[in-house]
Amino acid sequence: MPQLHHLLLILPLLLPLYGAILCLFCWKRVLLQKVVGSIINAALLLATGILLYEVHTYGILKTQIGNWPAPYGITLVADLFSCLMVLTASVTGAAVFIYSFRGLKIQRQLYGYYPLLHMLQLGVSGACLTGDIFNLFVWFEVLLISCFVLITLGGTRPQLEGAIKYVTINFLASGLLLTGIGVVYGLTGSLNMAELAIIVRRPAENNSLFLMAGMFFIISLGIKSAVFPLFFWLPASYHTPPIAISAYIGGLITKVGVYALIRLFTLIFIVDQTLILLLFTIISGFTMVIGVLGAAAQYDFRKILSFHIISQIGYMIMGLAIFTTLSLAGTIFFILHNILVKTNLFLISGVVGRLNGSFDLKVLGSNYLKHPVLAGLFLVSAFSLAGIPPLSGFWAKFMLAKAGFEAGDYTIILISLGVSILTLFSMTKIWNEVFWKKAPVDLDLPTPALPDNLTKGLLYAPVIFLITCILFISFYAEVIVGLVYRAAEQLQHTDLYINAVLNR
Repeated sequence: MPQLHHLLLILPLLLPLYGAILCLFCWKRVLLQKVVGSIINAALLLATGILLYEVHTYGILKTQIGNWPAPYGITLVADLFSCLMVLTASVTGAAVFIYSFRGLKIQRQLYGYYPLLHMLQLGVSGACLTGDIFNLFVWFEVLLISCFVLITLGGTRPQLEGAIKYVTINFLASGLLLTGIGVVYGLTGSLNMAELAIIVRRPAENNSLFLMAGMFFIISLGIKSAVFPLFFWLPASYHTPPIAISAYIGGLITKVGVYALIRLFTLIFIVDQTLILLLFTIISGFTMVIGVLGAAAQYDFRKILSFHIISQIGYMIMGLAIFTTLSLAGTIFFILHNILVKTNLFLISGVVGRLNGSFDLKVLGSNYLKHPVLAGLFLVSAFSLAGIPPLSGFWAKFMLAKAGFEAGDYTIILISLGVSILTLFSMTKIWNEVFWKKAPVDLDLPTPALPDNLTKGLLYAPVIFLITCILFISFYAEVIVGLVYRAAEQLQHTDLYINAVLNR
């Protein structure tokens, strides 16, 4: 059994790594890259699903790379939170991969798209499974480099402009993250998260310095998560690449930053929780409001979705700010739901753009009559994002609201409810402009080349796949709530993590 657990922990890293290497060997043979990628993604789905089952059955699992004992070696740790993240990432990765077959121009596929997508999957798995803060930085750099190249893939002027903004601010974030890691190592002499969790609980005179180190992490991971006031790079860059790239980056990557914030500020940076949780409460409120107001002002399908990424991050930080088991469970549910829904909405926008030749809401219309299935798929995703019962967004927001009322944090709850109404307004605007109203007839626009049946099938298939996942977590919410509540209990009871890593 230990050997099986060791294999399961490294498979989410090895599979995308080998997938990237094999795709590089098939550089000009795109069809072969698609075959390799399909096998890798199917295996990754299976491996992450089994890993979740094993962690659910046996508790937190860990392995030491090279058999160096903790805290000296490189540690990989899987608890329920990290397992749910890598499983959801593999689900959305598979959907985006299928969409890319016909949703991405062949010229871009020839530039190394599939190896880069596998490297992005590798970075996500590494960031979620790592057990030390320096390797967390390393995996974020893998994400940063992969995202930068993917955003520039094709070399159009808007892409290059967006990529420059993206990489500049994220390099700054990486520098701040590395500075914070250096301060922590200087104060403690350790980088292992479990050992750091023990050290910070000892009486010490350098709590103010440790709090300062925590601020480095809040700013750096706040930039990567796109929280207020550090979000400005996201809406300037996420709408510029092709939808296949925007969907995966927009749906998932900012949530990895939130994952890191939750992991570090439930396990390590607990020296002055009153101040930090107040700061998180303020950040979450402003992030929700600014993001949704930005979305309401846009008339480009992709820009609306980009601003909603910011707004929804606010809900995730809100659960961390309330800091109860129920609120953390609500945050985890919200992250899983949002990854699926946001990825799906980006893919739907891509299908709309492909069928109509534009993402501008003002020139779109009549898609309800022309493409009723697509309209139905959009409604499910949009209502889930807005939190309409009984869809997944409702259950996540209900858990957060209940936790807030129990904790007496009424202001942030009222803000979150108001933002939900504005989110519904934004989704209604897309529905009215894209699907319901009549398409303008006085605009001299080129008629888009309609895709053939095979292309339509490959564009619709990942959307339907993700809708199925969204409906599953909506109508089987009791099962998911049980999982995320156990995940939140593991976050709250840090001894479980410490004992599993250090064999105590």
